[in-house]
Amino acid sequence: MADGNTFVAALKKEIESEQFTLPIFDSVSLRIQMELIKKNPDFHAVEKLIIADQSLSSNLLKIANSARYRGLVQTSTVKAAITRLGMAEIARIISMDISKKIFNSRDLQINAIMKKLWQHSMGCAFAAGMLSHRLDFGVMQNEAFFAGLFHDIGKLLILKVIAQKKQKDASITIPDHLLLSAMAILHAEQGYLLMHQINMPQMFAVITRDHHLQDYDRTDYLLILVKMANHICHHMGIGLTQDVAIELLETEEAVLLNLSQADLEEVGTFLHSTSGLTG
Repeated sequence: MADGNTFVAALKKEIESEQFTLPIFDSVSLRIQMELIKKNPDFHAVEKLIIADQSLSSNLLKIANSARYRGLVQTSTVKAAITRLGMAEIARIISMDISKKIFNSRDLQINAIMKKLWQHSMGCAFAAGMLSHRLDFGVMQNEAFFAGLFHDIGKLLILKVIAQKKQKDASITIPDHLLLSAMAILHAEQGYLLMHQINMPQMFAVITRDHHLQDYDRTDYLLILVKMANHICHHMGIGLTQDVAIELLETEEAVLLNLSQADLEEVGTFLHSTSGLTG
């Protein structure tokens, strides 16, 4: 395929084509996530949606009965599992389960990049969620978690588009550097458009659009939390890039959030110990 600007322009046209069906979320997973991002998720609605997904409900029961969570009595229903784990933990478990299914491809090149992107998205979700829980800026933990999870959704969209093109034409080859460059250029804009297309709340759409901007709304603490989570994951090498030169406490976001070294160490320790986020 053509290099540089020509490739980016062609890719943008392909993504924005009205004929292209966006292959990001299936209907059940989207409905579950739309319910979980609410300030007060409907317990019964979440239960019904989980039951409708046999794989998801089976995994949830397995976790609820694991050594970490199990009580004196074996949990055998989704309702009991939700009660045992709590809605916040349910949101994290379901998000990891759903996103692992979404961030994959039969194309080896695309799949390798998707794995790193999944690690970064989950890392930012956990980091933003932890920071919001520790700090008092009026941001709910589930809001911060999902904002971190969705912030790079534009990159996933681009990878899905490329995977579909390569599936149709096996002769297509795209060097990693060209693909990663196109993702960097297009993902904020395309992620913002996608979030509107699937009717996600505006506060999450803004995160996808503005998380790399230097000129941004410094009163939007949800955005600041995600930008800080992004710095942390880049510093730790969780995702597609690593930049150990980032002085986390000296970033503008750390100053705005009044973070301490202890705050950063707690988040870093958690991310290091979370299975699947590194390596």
